[in-house]
Amino acid sequence: QVQLAESGGGLVQAGGSLRLSCAASGRTFSTLSMGWFRQAPGKEREFVVAISWSDIDIEYADSVKGRFTISRDNAKNTVYLRMNSLKPEDTAVYYCAASPRYYGGRYPGEYDYWGQGTQVTVSS
Repeated sequence: QVQLAESGGGLVQAGGSLRLSCAASGRTFSTLSMGWFRQAPGKEREFVVAISWSDIDIEYADSVKGRFTISRDNAKNTVYLRMNSLKPEDTAVYYCAASPRYYGGRYPGEYDYWGQGTQVTVSS
């Protein structure tokens, strides 16, 4: 069983930056593909970014492309989401997800494990 723990959320002004972290345990991290999703109040969970085992395959949602950067450190069993130029519409609970497949992609159903989420609030 894989456990995921997100951290790094908070309140930031528009234009600011945050870095989210997601620490994984319970499985060899280098054999997990990872994804970040978010859910704003009253909205469905939406895809943010996904990364494959090997860092070769990375996909961003159009809404965050050029502003967000995903990276992973297999030695630390952690995936990061660097968020720059934050906008009020980025406000949401951000969830980390893991899949044993080489690449989970943009569909939540492809991920078997989920963290509890971390709140990101961007003020205007």
